[in-house]
Amino acid sequence: MNYNNIINDFSNGITTITINRPSKLNALNRETIYELHSALKLSETDSNTKVIIITGDGEKAFVAGADISEFAHFDLEQGASLSKEGQDLLFNLVENLTTPVIAAINGFALGGGLELALSAHFRVASENARMGLPETSLGLIPGYGGTQRLTQIVGKGRALELIMTGSMIDAKRALDYGLVNYVVPLNQLLITCTELAEKIMSNSPVAISAAIKAVNAHHFDGVNGFQVEISEFGKCFETEDFKEGTTAFLEKRKAKFTGK
Repeated sequence: MNYNNIINDFSNGITTITINRPSKLNALNRETIYELHSALKLSETDSNTKVIIITGDGEKAFVAGADISEFAHFDLEQGASLSKEGQDLLFNLVENLTTPVIAAINGFALGGGLELALSAHFRVASENARMGLPETSLGLIPGYGGTQRLTQIVGKGRALELIMTGSMIDAKRALDYGLVNYVVPLNQLLITCTELAEKIMSNSPVAISAAIKAVNAHHFDGVNGFQVEISEFGKCFETEDFKEGTTAFLEKRKAKFTGK
């Protein structure tokens, strides 16, 4: 499929989706959100894709924010619709994919860009990365899940400080906050993400999908995460991967998982 604003590459079980709007520092406009939605849905249904990496084109920006020109004159209803549509199409989609998603943050991740990274299952940043939610400087608040996911990851106090001040933090502080899992030199960013993806791919795809569901369940109102864990744990016992994994362990060999 042809895209205008993203590049979709597949190699050895990994689909890398690169947001490609360098003249706009990869800012998210409506078209890009729809293209990301389409590419992610295709990757989720592709049995050959075991891990998805999302990154930005170039060395300056992962995603420098949303495209403000698209909504500068919106009213209340249009603003609420913008937030809901974006969350439904992209940000909630990323978080709830059963295929692991790694955000490779290669520079600025601001506003909607940080919110996209927050929706990934975990994050790796380059040393030059800068992150923040500057929406209050525009008279807004984060609208693509940032108030919720940032709080879940770094805690209420730090989340409110970042949102209320609109400040950017560097990669080291993001690592200290637990916002990112690793900080590496820019030229090692995709290499590190690929190495992590390869470690993930050595394990059962069925079990990994179940783990994502169980971990995410903790963050849904009215959902008992422990009960979801019990359910997903039980389902694993009916899979071919469980039989293969336990047999390989007992036979002292490397398991060959099929994702079934």
